[in-house]
Parts: sequence; C-alpha cells; structure tokens
Amino acid sequence: MKVIINGSDGAMGTLLARAIAQTDDMEVIAGVTPTGADGAYLTMDAYQGPADMVIDFSHHSVTTELMDYCVKRGLPAVVCTTGQTEEEMAYIAKAAESIPVFKSANMSVGVALVAKIVKEVAAKGEDFDIEIVERHHNRKVDAPSGTALAIADAINDASGDKYEYVYDRQSRRRARDNKEIGISSVRGGNIVGDHEVIFAGSNEVIEIKHSAMSRELFADGAVKAALFLAGKPAGKYEIGDMIK
Repeated sequence: MKVIINGSDGAMGTLLARAIAQTDDMEVIAGVTPTGADGAYLTMDAYQGPADMVIDFSHHSVTTELMDYCVKRGLPAVVCTTGQTEEEMAYIAKAAESIPVFKSANMSVGVALVAKIVKEVAAKGEDFDIEIVERHHNRKVDAPSGTALAIADAINDASGDKYEYVYDRQSRRRARDNKEIGISSVRGGNIVGDHEVIFAGSNEVIEIKHSAMSRELFADGAVKAALFLAGKPAGKYEIGDMIK
C-alpha cells in the first residue's frame, strides 16, 4: 500500500511515517506539507504519482483541498485531523459518496470502546447526571475536543437526543437541569489525552475514563484504519465500524 501523508512534517505525521515503516506491505510514497520539509510536496495536487491511500494529519482548513484531491484521483482517505466546521464535515460526507472516507474524532480503539460502553449505561440509566471532562496538552487549540463531543453524541444518540450540551456554567446561574451533558476542558503541560465520563446518581457514581499514554497510539490507529479501509466501497466509515 502506497501512502501519501498529508501533514508529514508535524508531530503526528512523523510518528505515522515511523509506524508505516514498521508495517509489512505499507510504505510512505509521498509527504505533503506547506513547509516543504524533508522533500515533501507543498500541495496535494503537486504529487500525481502512484498512490493507494491518503492519511491526513494536517489541519482542518485544508479539508476542501484534501477531499477534492482524493475524489479526483479515486483515493481512499483516512482523516485524522479534528476541529472541522459543519461545512467541512458536510464536504467530507459529500466526498464519501464517491470514495471511502474514514473519519473519527479519535483514532484509539480504546476510546471507541468507551463510546460503546457509555451508550449502554446511558440507555439504561435514566437518573444520572452526566458530565464529561477532557484534558489535553497546552498546545491544543480546539475545545472541547472532538473526542469529547463524539462521546457526548454517542450518549445522546442512545438517549433519544434529549440532552443539551453545556460548556460554561459560569454564565448559568441556576440549578443543573437533568437534560444537560456538561463538557469541561483542561489544557496543560504535555497531557496526551484524557477523557472521563461521569454518571452521577443520587446514591452512586459511575466513572469511565480513558487515558492515552503516548501519541504513538493515534499513529497506530491510523495505520489500522488504512488497512481496514483498503478495498471498501464508497462511504463514510469510523472507528466503531472497524472494531466490529
């Protein structure tokens, strides 16, 4: 499998290249980055050589360029970048009508299992107040994390979309409503990524937590996603499809 890495000079792009080098029958055929570091191409269109897959660890602002390139060349895409706007997510969905696209807020199998567990708890626990706390390093710019929102969406989906998301309680001078999911963000140090879901009842509390110990986790997940996506028909896939 010949892989193009979009965002090849970033921290995750570097880890991804290392993970691919350690995987049989996969190779990095080209890198793309605006800096042109390490011989990378400056734009997606600048590379028209052989390729079987694109893995994106760049920035959500290049979503349109990325999807246009993959659709034009008929290449499957693994989109690991987060922070997309509604318009950019709609662009990905449109591209998925023509090519297979793997898009998950988090490339960790463990996080996918957490989402599966919280859906089961939410479906059976009517009397719990639900809070999500996510913690990341001090360089992460988007808040809350895409993973925290994905977990909230999983809970809401299992509960008939009855919850409102609340991000700031400072401006809400009233008692908590039981139809809220509170989502809090912490930014500091070199925290790779922690996500904690709290189900607080009258006489018991259930806490479900996932901690990423290394960013290599996400690079390995991207490799697994690429292997999963190979040969799939057009459509939008996510990590829940892979772990099935």
